[in-house]
Amino acid sequence: MMFEFGFNQQYSSGKTWAFFYLAVTTVIVIVVLHRLFKAFKKFQYFRSLPQDKNFSFLLGNIQNIPKDPEARINYGRSKMDNIDPKLNCMWMGPFDPVIVVYHPDTIKAILKSSAPKSRGFARIYEMLLPWIGEGLIVSNGNVWQRSRRLLTPAFHFDILKPYIEIDNKAADKLLKKLEPFATSGEALDIYPLLTLCTLEVILKCALSYDVDIQAKSHDPYAQSTRQLTEIFTIRTRTPWYWPTFIFKRTEVGQTFFQCCDFVHNMADEIIQKRKKELEKEENKPQKRHLDFIDILLMARDEDGKAMTTQEIRSEVDTFMFAGHDTTASGTMWFLYCLAKNPEYQIKVQEEVDALLDGRDSDHILWSDLPELPTLALCLKESMRLYPPVPFIQRELTEETVIDGHTIPKGTLASVSIIHLHVNPTVWEDRDVFRPERFKWEEAKKRDTFSYVPFSAGPRNCIGQHFAVDEIKVLTSRILRKFTLELVPERPPPVRFAQATLQSHNGMWLKLKHRTE
Repeated sequence: MMFEFGFNQQYSSGKTWAFFYLAVTTVIVIVVLHRLFKAFKKFQYFRSLPQDKNFSFLLGNIQNIPKDPEARINYGRSKMDNIDPKLNCMWMGPFDPVIVVYHPDTIKAILKSSAPKSRGFARIYEMLLPWIGEGLIVSNGNVWQRSRRLLTPAFHFDILKPYIEIDNKAADKLLKKLEPFATSGEALDIYPLLTLCTLEVILKCALSYDVDIQAKSHDPYAQSTRQLTEIFTIRTRTPWYWPTFIFKRTEVGQTFFQCCDFVHNMADEIIQKRKKELEKEENKPQKRHLDFIDILLMARDEDGKAMTTQEIRSEVDTFMFAGHDTTASGTMWFLYCLAKNPEYQIKVQEEVDALLDGRDSDHILWSDLPELPTLALCLKESMRLYPPVPFIQRELTEETVIDGHTIPKGTLASVSIIHLHVNPTVWEDRDVFRPERFKWEEAKKRDTFSYVPFSAGPRNCIGQHFAVDEIKVLTSRILRKFTLELVPERPPPVRFAQATLQSHNGMWLKLKHRTE
């Protein structure tokens, strides 16, 4: 009887465990099936959106993107022209859809919100984190809102005014470096010289870093900053560098992180030194301009809380990244447009001459900037055709209706500025350089989201006036002294859309003295 009781007890216990395992297995199967069903429904939904029908279940349609950088841009343009004029779905793999928008009606749904910058594996902003940390470009949510509020005074007109003289002094050095090419008639790739010039400007405006970068191009801080920018660009276009644990183990990755450590330590030293100076009332900066660090050190929350050294460093590094390469790119393409359209180059030169003739110095003053309307129109048209930042990314924080399509929360959206600016449903004669289209009478008829070289909405570029002022000064000074010509024996520049719009084969120009 005891054996029978024990057997029955074991049988009952085994039966209980069997039911338990069955129940758990059933729940797991139901959960897995439910998630698979949701994933399938999501896949079906995104596959119903306008897109390239050449789809691979392994790669999505990323394999359709041409390797040639110019062809890559034209591939996106062909989808705008032939698939849908407002948006399309791009698959970065079988389960990673990206909504690409390039029409005012579709981009405003994204840019009007404070949707965060995309973060995570293979996202461009994630790759910037080791360098610029939670700076304004990368940060999201409350961190971004606080940074934006504290940084806004740093770009007030009263702060920007003294920077014009820094622009002019950097232009003086640039003109001396261009002089031999005008004398010899030798063609030059102007972009490297522009990059050194804009880097010198940003170092002096951000840190009061008083080093002649254009002459001393091997300066360790400047060299590290250039290397970081170059390696970041390489990583964004090299898929096997996307995983951080792999990137860290490559030679180029190790160089990147070494440069990060160097610029971080350098910035920390400068910040600590400046903090001590500002703590002494008699040493507060009075004879020099207030630089970016000064403003950040004096910034306070409503409750009087200051920014930490790490927060200040992140914003300084962000300013360094965003403030020199984009300006160099914008200046380079502007000069190219004027060389390609000599009738407008002459108009801008005549305007600059009328402003500066009779003066002792060719320096552009703050008060001169509004007196260059033709130059301003030409610059806008240049940035329409060649936007310094060709695309930006956002991650949707809530379900969003875009052109009648309900896009789920968490979807990555790419705003293709370079295609928006040549959308044939928005721009007549889209490939023609016609600055008059930005005159008020014509411009007021267009949607304000049809032209966004500095993004738009609450997350627009906080430093856009700084960049435009610098481009105007550099271009005016160059055109005052030289006439620009294309180099017929060289092929036209090949656009390369990365973090900034580059030329894959350089920007080759010829210079002539205006007295010839």
